[in-house]
Parts: sequence; C-alpha cells; structure tokens
Amino acid sequence: MLPPEALITFLPVRDLNATHQFYGEILGLSLTLDQGTCRIYRIASSAFVAFCLREVIEAADGVIVTLVTSDVDGWYNRLVENGIKTDDPPRHNPKYNIYHFFTRDPDGWTVEVQRFEDPHWAEST
Repeated sequence: MLPPEALITFLPVRDLNATHQFYGEILGLSLTLDQGTCRIYRIASSAFVAFCLREVIEAADGVIVTLVTSDVDGWYNRLVENGIKTDDPPRHNPKYNIYHFFTRDPDGWTVEVQRFEDPHWAEST
C-alpha cells in the first residue's frame, strides 16, 4: 500500500468570500483550487485546508486549524494590523512546550499559530 501523498482538512463555511479574505488575503495562503462551492488553500508543500459552502454550520469545539511557523510574532502582528482579534499575545505553553496564540476565522473555527520549542520537532520534519 502506498502512503498518502497529501493531507486536506475540509471545513464548512457560510461565506466563501469572507473566508478567502481571512485565509487568502490576511493570512496569505495560496488558493490552490477553486471548485466553485469549495476552495482549497495550500498551507505547506503537501498540506491543505479547504472550505466548502454550507447553509448551516456549527464550528465544533476542539477542532483547531494550526499553522506551524518559526515566526509566531510576525503572524500575530499581521493579524492585529488587519484588525483580527486574538485571545492574547503569543506566549509559551509549558505543558506542550510551544509558543502560540489563538484567533477565530469568520465562521468561528479556531485558528492557532504556533512554534514547537521541542528540538525533537525539527528532527521529525
């Protein structure tokens, strides 16, 4: 059996244009494929997040879109400069040994921006 070639996480949204403004324009993710009612954005070489238009959605607690970056502060500043509210400024989380912050997208999905402080993360990527 061959291993998977990519990962796509699909989430429902009410407004694809508001979603594009957040993920495409503010976060700067590349729109890889527009399928009309679904849009797929590249996060990394073979990792994607996709949003599909649905009339009724409910952002589920516990679902988190996490963007891993070495420049957490830069991402924080970019979001704040664009008027996006965050939970708090970036901070160290000793339980998971990460540096991170949270925000919400236009449909209420939780978005986390984080950096792993554990040197083993770099060894595995």
